[in-house]
Amino acid sequence: MKKTVSLCMIVKNEEKTLARCLDSVVGKVEEIIIVDTGSEDNTIEIAKRYTSNIYSFQWTGSFAEARNFSIRQSSCDYILVMDADEYLDEDSDIHKVCVTGFDYYVLKIKNYLSFDQTFIHYNVRLFVNNENLYFENQLHEHLNIFDERFKFVGDDVDLLLHHTGYSNETIEEKDKLQRNLPIMIREVEENPNGFNLFNMGKLYLSLGQYHKAVNYFKKAYPLSKSTLYFPDLLTLFASTLGKLNRYEDGLSVINEAVRLYSEDSEMSYTQGQLFMEAGYLKDAELSFRKCLLMGDQGQGAMVYEGSGGYKARFMLAEVYERQRKLAESYELVIKVLEEKKTHIPALTKYFEIVSKANIPADDVYRNLELIYNVENINDLRNLIDTLYELRHPLLNEYIAKYKLQTQPYICAVASQYNKKYELARIQWSNISHLPDEVGGDLLLLAIILQDLSLFHRVRPLLNVSKKESETIVNLINREDNSTIRLTSHVEKLLFEVSRHLVILQEFDVFQVVLEFLYRGSVETKYNLCFFLAEYSFVEVAIDMLIKLYDEQPYNIKTITLLGDLCLHSGYIDDAHLFYSKLMDLKPDYNTYERCYDCYKKQGDIKAMNILKNEIKRKFPLVSWVDAS
Repeated sequence: MKKTVSLCMIVKNEEKTLARCLDSVVGKVEEIIIVDTGSEDNTIEIAKRYTSNIYSFQWTGSFAEARNFSIRQSSCDYILVMDADEYLDEDSDIHKVCVTGFDYYVLKIKNYLSFDQTFIHYNVRLFVNNENLYFENQLHEHLNIFDERFKFVGDDVDLLLHHTGYSNETIEEKDKLQRNLPIMIREVEENPNGFNLFNMGKLYLSLGQYHKAVNYFKKAYPLSKSTLYFPDLLTLFASTLGKLNRYEDGLSVINEAVRLYSEDSEMSYTQGQLFMEAGYLKDAELSFRKCLLMGDQGQGAMVYEGSGGYKARFMLAEVYERQRKLAESYELVIKVLEEKKTHIPALTKYFEIVSKANIPADDVYRNLELIYNVENINDLRNLIDTLYELRHPLLNEYIAKYKLQTQPYICAVASQYNKKYELARIQWSNISHLPDEVGGDLLLLAIILQDLSLFHRVRPLLNVSKKESETIVNLINREDNSTIRLTSHVEKLLFEVSRHLVILQEFDVFQVVLEFLYRGSVETKYNLCFFLAEYSFVEVAIDMLIKLYDEQPYNIKTITLLGDLCLHSGYIDDAHLFYSKLMDLKPDYNTYERCYDCYKKQGDIKAMNILKNEIKRKFPLVSWVDAS
C-alpha cells in the first residue's frame, strides 16, 4: 500500500532558494508544511505558490523546537525534512522507499562548496510520523533514533539531496559561524554529550581557534567511540593538531584511526598531509597512494570529494616535487587537471613546474591548449586569475586571444612579463592610480630599464625609508655597492625582483641584483640558492652554497640543501659527507630518511638495513620501513 509523505520545513528569509527546493518535490510528496520563523523578504509569498499549510513560529533559539512544531503539523504517514538551500535529486523515488516500512531512513546529502568542490554526508531525513520520534538539540538538531525506549529500526537508502549552503559566499552572507556560537555554547552547557562537544570543536575549528577546537575534540573522544561520527572526530582531531604544528601528536591520533578504519579515504588523506608536513615523505607517499587505490569512500558520516582521487593525486605530486622528482610531479598534475580542471592549485602547480623546467612559453601554450579546454567563462576566469597571480608570460597571450577588456594595470602586467618592457612603461605611465599590489612590478621594471622616474612613482607603494630608497637608486643606476648595507625590507623586495629576473631570463640584470643581495643576510643568500636550485640552476646553487658553507660550516639549512643537491646531481660521496655532518648536528627523522636515500644510491644494502632498524626503534610513527 502506498504511503503518503509530508515535506516539513522551517524557513527564514529564503527567497533565493525556496522555489528551487519546492519545485524538486512537486509530485513527489502529498503535503508541504512551511513553518516561518520571522522572514522579512518574499519567502512567504513564494511558499504560497506551493501550499496553504504555512505557519508562523516565534523563534526560541532552538532548532529542535522549530522542527518539532513543523512535524506536528503533518497528516501523512511519513515525513521528509529539508532545508531551503537543498533540493531533491530528480531520480529519487520517495514512495518506493517508504513501502519497506522502516521507522527511519538515512539519506545521502551532497554538499557543494566553493571552487567546484563537494563532500558527501549521511543523515536521517525521512521517517515515520510517530509522536515518539522527535528532534533534540538546539543547534545541531537530530532525531532521537537511538532512544532505547522505542527500539527504532532504520535503513540506508538511495535517496539524494543536493545542498548548496556550504559555499563561502553563502556562509559569509548568513554569518553562520557567529550566529551559531552562542547557541552552541548554551547547548554544551546544558548537555555536554559527545555529539555536542564534537560540534563545538568543529565550530571553533571553522573560526580558526585551534586550541579550543582541540580541547573540545579531546573531551568528545571518550564519549563518541561507538558513534557514526567517530571517524570524522578522529580525522578532525588529528588535522587540528597539525594546524598547531603538533605533527607527532596528530600522527599518533591518525595512525591509530587508520588502523581502526582502513577504508576511509579522508582519514588516509589527512594522514598523508600530516606525514608530509612533518617531513615524513616516504610515508606521505604511501598514504596518498592508498587513497588512490580506495577512491572516495568513508566509514564515518562524511566523504569529501577528491580524497581518494584528484586531491590525493595532487598531494602526491607535491611529495614528488619535494623529492626533486619534477617529471613524476608533472605527470600527476596533468592527470589532476584532466580529472578536475577547476582544481586551481593544480593549474598553478602546472605553470610553476614548467617554469622550473625552463620550458619555452610557446611550448607551454601548445600543451595547455591540449590539457585545459576553456569551455565557459569560469574556465577562462580561473586561467586568467592564475596567470596574473603568477605573473606568467602567457597572460598576455590569453588576453589577446579572447579579446578581453581588463583593467589597465593587468594589461601593463601582461606586457611586462611578456618582456615588452617599453610598451609596459607606456601603459604604466597612463595609469593615474596604481593599486598596492603592483608595487613590486614597477620596481622590477625600473631596475630592468634603469628608470628612476618609475621608481620615484612607485616608492609610496613600497613603504621604503629615505636610506632604503638611496640603496635602490644606487642599484637602478648600477653604482658601486661596496658600502651598501641592506635592511631586511630591501632584501625581501630585491629577492622578489631577482626571482622574476631568473624566470624572465634577464641574467645580466640578475647578476647586478645578486651582487647587492650578497651584502645581505645569510638567510637571503640561502633562499636565493634554494630558488636557483628549484629553477634548474643546480650547479650555480651548489657553488653559491659552498661559499655559504665556508662562511658558516655549522648552518643546518645550508648543509641540508647541499646534501640534497649533491645527491640529486649524482655527487653521492659529497652528499654522504654532508648528510653525515647533518646527522651529528640534527639527528631527527628527516636526516635519517636522507641518509637512507644516500645509502640506497650507493647500493649499500647493509647500511640501509642498519638505518632502517634504527628508524624503526627511534621513530615508531614511521611505517614505510615495514613496507619496504
